[in-house]
This record gives sequence, structure tokens and C-alpha cells, in this order.
Amino acid sequence: MSDDRSTYDDFKDAVNMTASELEKWLDTDESKAVGQKSSGGGESTGHRSGRRIIDILGTKKADLSDDDYAHMRKVVGYVHRHRAQGPSKDVEHSDWRYSLMNWGHDPTKK
Repeated sequence: MSDDRSTYDDFKDAVNMTASELEKWLDTDESKAVGQKSSGGGESTGHRSGRRIIDILGTKKADLSDDDYAHMRKVVGYVHRHRAQGPSKDVEHSDWRYSLMNWGHDPTKK
């Protein structure tokens, strides 16, 4: 249980966008243009993750599944790794920021 508790807390720290902010973001061309896609194109891994994050944010803590917690750990790992790789200039309009936002984290948000 304590592992789930720390995962939940870490997820809440990493995901600083609300479900509605993330949903609105995922509808933008910038969101759809970034991220790693399969060889056939289509939706990027981060964009798909963003949709899953919206579902998780809309789920009561008591109703989260083991799969939800596994995805939450994946999100936390992604955000922590990629925050360390930021550009030195024009963060606001960077693919780096847009990719992080697909994972529910806006690095420019205070």
C-alpha cells in the first residue's frame, strides 16, 4: 500500500495540468505533432498517455487499478527524465515542452 501511496503522491506532483487543461491541449496541432510514433504513424506514445492520464485523473483514488498505478509510475519516470533535458532557450514554444505537456506536465506552469 505504501508503494501505491507514494506513486499517487509522485503522480500528483508530476502531473500539474488539470484533466480539462490536458484534454484541451491534446486537441491542438502542437500536441499531435510531437512525440514518438510507431512506424505506421498515427498517435504518439505521449498523446495516448495523455488520454490515459485524463482517465486516471477522473478516477477516485480507491478505484485505481494496478494498471493505473503502473501507468502513473511510467508518467512520473517520463516527467522526471525529460525535465532534466530541457532546452536553454524558447522553452515556451519547444517540442520538449509540448512532449511534456502530452504527459500532463507543463514546465512553464507555476
